[in-house]
Amino acid sequence: MAIVLKKAREIELMRRASRIVAVVWEAMADMVVPGITTAQLDEAAERIIHGHDAVPSFKGYPHRGANDFPASICTSVNQEIVHGIPSSKRLLREGDIISIDVGAIYKGYQGDGAITLPVGRVSEQAQQLIDVTKGALAAGISRAKRGGRTSDISKAIEQYVHAHDFEVVREYTGHGIGREMHEDPQVTNYFNPRMQDYPLKPGMTIALEPMVSIGTWRTRVLADGWTVETADGKLSAHFEHTIAITSDEAEILTRVD
Repeated sequence: MAIVLKKAREIELMRRASRIVAVVWEAMADMVVPGITTAQLDEAAERIIHGHDAVPSFKGYPHRGANDFPASICTSVNQEIVHGIPSSKRLLREGDIISIDVGAIYKGYQGDGAITLPVGRVSEQAQQLIDVTKGALAAGISRAKRGGRTSDISKAIEQYVHAHDFEVVREYTGHGIGREMHEDPQVTNYFNPRMQDYPLKPGMTIALEPMVSIGTWRTRVLADGWTVETADGKLSAHFEHTIAITSDEAEILTRVD
C-alpha cells in the first residue's frame, strides 16, 4: 500500500472524526472509577460515537486468527498493552491503570487515539509510567515535521522512554491512517534500521502510539486472540494521537476545541 497524501477536505473530515475520539476520552476520564466495568465504558463510548453521526472503527474489525473485534473500544488493564476486550466481568479496582483506545469513522474517514488513566489512587511507579508514556508521545510528535523522516519520530520516542528507565514495546507500531484504519507508513516506537524510512511530507496523516512497559518489551497474546499483554506481567501504558503533517508543526487532530 502506498502512502496517501490527504487534501485539505480529507484532513478536515479526519479532524472531525478525531475530535469525536477526544470527546469520548473526556467522558471516559469522568467514568473511570473503582467499581465500573469495562463493558459500561464501552457502552457509553458507542453511544457518544453514534451520537456524533459516526461509527466505531473497531467494532467488527477483522482478525485473521480470531473472531472479529466485538466491541467499540479497546480496554487494556494493568499488564495488558493493547486490544483488551471490554467485559461485564472486568471490574476496575483502586490502583489499576487502564488504556482506552478509541476509533471513530466520520463520513468515511478515521480518527484513532488512546489514553491511559489511573483508577483512583495508583502507585508512584504506575503514575510515572503514565506520565512517561504521554511524554514519549509528545516527544515523537515534536519530530513529526516536514523535511524529517519517520525514523526521527521513532528515535525520539525510544530515547525519551529509555531516559526514564522504561522499555518500549516493539511488536506493535504507529501507522498511517485515513480512509483505512491502518495505512502506510508504519512508524515504530524504537529505531530499527531494517525498517523502511519514509520522508515526512505535508498531507501525511499518522497515528502515533507509544506503548511503554515497566519491564520487558516482549509480549504475548491471550487465548481470546486479541488481548496483548507484557510477557512478564508487569504494567504497561499506551497513548496515541492522530496527527497531520503540515508545512509547519504537526497538527494533533485528536483534540477537543
